[in-house]
Amino acid sequence: MNLLKHIFAILFLFSAQLVYAIPVNFYQGSQIIGRHVEIFEDATNTRSFEQVLKEKNFVQSTDDTPNMGLSQSTFWIRFSIANKSASSLLYLELAHPLIHTCELFEISDGKINTEKYLENADFGDRNIKHQNLIFDLDIRPGQQKNYYLKVKGFNQVILPLIIRDQENFFEAAQIGETINGIFSGIIIVMVLYNIFIYFSTRDKSYLFYVLYVLSVGLAQTALTGYGFKYIWPYAPKFNSIATIYFSGFAGIFAMLFVKNFLQLKEKWPPGIIILNVIIALYSSTGLLNLLGFELLSFRAVDVSGGIGAIGLFIIGFKLSKENYRPAKLFLTAWTIFLFGLFLLVLRNINILPYNFLTTYTMQFGSIAEVVLLSIALADKINIFKKEREESQAEALKVSLENEKIIMEQNTFLEKSVNERTAELQYANTELNVTLTKLKDTQTQLLDSEKMASLGQLTAGIAHEINNPINFVSSNIRPLRRDIDDVLEILDSYDSIQDVDSLDGLQTKIREIEKLKEELDLDYIKTELGTLLKGMEDGASRTVEIVKGLKIFSRVDESDLNVVNINDGIESTLIILNYQMGNSINLVKELGNIPSIECFAGKLNQVFMNILNNSIYALLKQKSENKTPTIWVRSWLKDPENIAISIRDNGPGMPPEVRAKIFEPFFTTKQVGDGTGLGLSIVFKIIEVHSGNIQVNTEVGQGTEFLITLPVKQKARPIQEFNE
Repeated sequence: MNLLKHIFAILFLFSAQLVYAIPVNFYQGSQIIGRHVEIFEDATNTRSFEQVLKEKNFVQSTDDTPNMGLSQSTFWIRFSIANKSASSLLYLELAHPLIHTCELFEISDGKINTEKYLENADFGDRNIKHQNLIFDLDIRPGQQKNYYLKVKGFNQVILPLIIRDQENFFEAAQIGETINGIFSGIIIVMVLYNIFIYFSTRDKSYLFYVLYVLSVGLAQTALTGYGFKYIWPYAPKFNSIATIYFSGFAGIFAMLFVKNFLQLKEKWPPGIIILNVIIALYSSTGLLNLLGFELLSFRAVDVSGGIGAIGLFIIGFKLSKENYRPAKLFLTAWTIFLFGLFLLVLRNINILPYNFLTTYTMQFGSIAEVVLLSIALADKINIFKKEREESQAEALKVSLENEKIIMEQNTFLEKSVNERTAELQYANTELNVTLTKLKDTQTQLLDSEKMASLGQLTAGIAHEINNPINFVSSNIRPLRRDIDDVLEILDSYDSIQDVDSLDGLQTKIREIEKLKEELDLDYIKTELGTLLKGMEDGASRTVEIVKGLKIFSRVDESDLNVVNINDGIESTLIILNYQMGNSINLVKELGNIPSIECFAGKLNQVFMNILNNSIYALLKQKSENKTPTIWVRSWLKDPENIAISIRDNGPGMPPEVRAKIFEPFFTTKQVGDGTGLGLSIVFKIIEVHSGNIQVNTEVGQGTEFLITLPVKQKARPIQEFNE
C-alpha cells in the first residue's frame, strides 16, 4: 500500500510540473525573478501543500517585485529554475526583512524537500545567518527544479525574489553590512555628539534631536533586518512589531524637535496645532497594536508618516518664505529625507527597478537628514553668536558716536563759557531752589508712602492679633464659671472631715453626688478641655503673628546677613492675610532653597509692595468667571541663584503701562490710593542686591513678577532708597 501511495505521489507531482510559469534561466551573478512566478492568495490561511498542488487559480506575475499590499493572507508562489551557470551553489533571497514566516517546497525527482522560517524562531535558528530570508538551492549545472514558496503575511507583503550565485551573494552581503555599519556609525556619532552639546547647553532641541535620531536609527535597523540580526536576536515577537513602535517614537520626537528648533511658539503658533495632531496620530499606532489591531497599526504608521511629512513640509516652507534661516536648513534636510522615502515607495510599487540605489535610498536619505539637521543645530548657535556680536558692534558704534558728539559739545561749550557764565549762575540758583522744593515734595510723598505702609502694617497686625485675643478673652468668663463649680465640689469634699458618724458620712456623700449631678461635672470636664485648648490655640496664633512681625520688621538692613527668604515671604503673607481674607485664594509653593546673603528687611518690603499691588488689582476688578488667586513660588534656579515668582490672575497690564511701572510716581491707582513709589523702590532694592526682576503680563491673563537673587554677593553698604 505504501508503495502505491509513493508511486501515485510521483505521478501527481510530474503532472503538476506541466502548469509552471516560464522557467528562470540563471546564468550568473544575480537575477530578480518576479516576472517568472505565479501567485495564489489563500485568504483563509487553511490550504495545505497537497491542496495547492491541485489549485488552478495561480496568476502570472507581471512585476519584477510583486507587491501584495497590507495583508494577513497566505501567498503561494510557484516557479521553476534552470541552472545555466557553472556553479551548483545558488541562493534564493527574499529581500524583504519584514516577512518573517515562509516555507520553501522543492520538488525534485518525485521528492519534496522543505525548508522553513518561523516568526517565533530566534535569529540563531536560521540556517543562513542573514538579515533577509535565504534558501540554499541545490541545483546542479544544467539541472532544472520546481519550487513552491509559502509566505504568510502580517503587514506589507512585498516579494523581491532574487537568485544569486555564491560570489554575488557574498558580495551583496558585504555591501549591505558595510552600508549598515556606516549608517549605524553615523547615527551613533550624531547621538553622542549632540547629547554632549545638550548637557553643555541644556537646549531641549538637542535632547529631542538625539531621541529622534536614535529612534530613526532603530526604525531603519528594524526595517532592514539588522536589528533582529545584531540587537534583539532572541526576541522574534518584538522583531515583528519593532518597526511600529520605533517609527512612532521617531515621529513623535521629530515633531517635538521641530517645535523647539523652529521656535513655533514665537514664529508661527498655528504650526503647534499641526504638530499636536501628528503626535496624536503617531501615538495611535502603538495603541492600536496593543489593542490587537496589527494590520490597522501598520496602516496607521503609513498614514501618520504621510500626514507628518506634509505637515512638516508646510511648516518648513512657511517659515522659509519669511527668511528664517533655521527653517531653510530644516526644509533642505527634510526634503532630502522625503526624496529618499519617495524613491523607496516608487521601488515598492514597481515604478523604479530593484537595485543598489533603491535598496539603500532610505539609509542615504536618513544619513543626509541627520547630518544636515545636526549642522542646522550648530548653525543656530552661530546665528545667536552672530546676533550677539552684531548687537555688541552696534552698541560700540553708538558709544563712539556719543563720544564724538560729547567732544564736539565740549568744544562748543568751551568757546561760549564766558558769554554764558552769568546765565548759568542764574539758572543754577533757580535749579537749586527748584531742587530743594522737589526734595521737600519727594520727602513728603515718601513720608506719605511710609505712613500708608505703616498703616497697612498696623491694621494687618491689629486685625490678625484681634481674632486670637478675642478668642482667649471670650473663653475667660466660662472658664472662671467652670472653675468656681469645680471648687464648690472640692469644698463639699472638705466638709466630710466634720462628719462623725457613718450615717452622716453617707448623707454627706449623697449630697455631694447630688451637687455633682446638678453641676454636671462630666460636662464641666469636657468644657474645661475645650476652653483651655481654644485659649492655647489663640496664644499660639498670637505668638506666630508676633514672630512673623519680628521677621518682617528686621532692623539690620545696614549689614549683609544670611537669611532664609521663605521666612520673609511667610511673614509678609501673615501681615497681608487680613486684606486677602476669603476673597482671594492663596497658593504657596515655597521650595527647598538655601539661605542667601541679603538685606532682609528691604526684601520684605519688596514682597509687601508687589503683593499689595496684586491684592489691589484683584479686589478692584473681580471676575465672575474665575476665582481671584495669587501664586507665590520660590525655587533654586541654579547653584548660584534663587528665584521667586509672585503671580495673580487679575486684569493684567497693557504694554504701555508695563513699560512705565518702575518709573517714580507712576501709578494706576485712584487718587489717594498710592503715591506711585512702591515699584520704583522695589526696582532699586533688587538692583542693589545684584538681582533681576522681570514682569510677565497680558491683558486679561494676570501679571507675574519674577525675581532672581544671587545666593552670595559682595558686602557693600546699602542705599537708603530715599524713603
